[in-house]
Amino acid sequence: MIPDFLVTHSGGFHADELMSSVILTRLFPNAKLVRSRAPEWITPGSDRIIYDVGGAYDAEAGIFDHHQRGAPLREDGSPYSSFGLIWKHFGRAYLLALDVPEAHADAVHAAFDEKFVLPIDLLDNGAVDPSIAGPLVSLTLPSLLATLKPVFDAKDADADDRAFDVALTIARTFIEAGIAQRASKLRAESLVLDAIAATGENRVLELSMGMPFRPAIVKAGADHLLFVVHPRDKDWCVTGIRLSDDGFEQRADLPAAWAGLNNGELEKVSGVIGAVFCHNARFIAAAKTREAALAMAEIAVKEALAG
Repeated sequence: MIPDFLVTHSGGFHADELMSSVILTRLFPNAKLVRSRAPEWITPGSDRIIYDVGGAYDAEAGIFDHHQRGAPLREDGSPYSSFGLIWKHFGRAYLLALDVPEAHADAVHAAFDEKFVLPIDLLDNGAVDPSIAGPLVSLTLPSLLATLKPVFDAKDADADDRAFDVALTIARTFIEAGIAQRASKLRAESLVLDAIAATGENRVLELSMGMPFRPAIVKAGADHLLFVVHPRDKDWCVTGIRLSDDGFEQRADLPAAWAGLNNGELEKVSGVIGAVFCHNARFIAAAKTREAALAMAEIAVKEALAG
């Protein structure tokens, strides 16, 4: 079905129909986006896709609402918002339209659903309390998008629609960037796995460029690795490997004596000519050359194993 119209509700907007609109307008660029609650628009028809309005969920009929009794639930009982429903039915096609390789489409679809779509579904349905974000609650994406709504005393009749268009552009940027990041991790994975195989039992993994490496290290079960070395701009980096995605604790820290030192001071303390920087938190250091970076990494490995 190629719709002529994409129909969502008028008035104030929320993250779920904004995000849904990002997906649908990409897939159906020639369809007209209509924001209305008029019965003649929110009644299913062969020429339209209706979402976040209409009081029904029927994919065959092209209507994707979640406000009605008996609203659809995920397999684990979590509620869908319109975004979750649109992502479920159109997300994979959207990924292919963004040139995500078909071999990666299912993995990216699932990862984006878990980390991006589901949180918006839960917030929109009141299934989680926004206060769990603590002092950052006003900086969550739904909250930031809500700040783009027109002020209460805006007099223009089309103020809501104009604000929606602005918010839609911003929402599109976040979705496309989020997809690009997840797709890039899968591209990086094969490169990192090859590098791990070439490294053998060495404690230092050398990569040809900076890239996401932790997921592949975990997937490979390469528990022996302690540091990663790779080029960055004109320098080379020595980087620790975090124990988890959500924390900062590492498998091994760089030497305590290096913390916060730069250039000559760091060269003197480390004994490595070309050492230029070590972060005070000891999770990353930099050197002028590959050889200097590898030397720093080997010293850090010896100290970590000795400690």
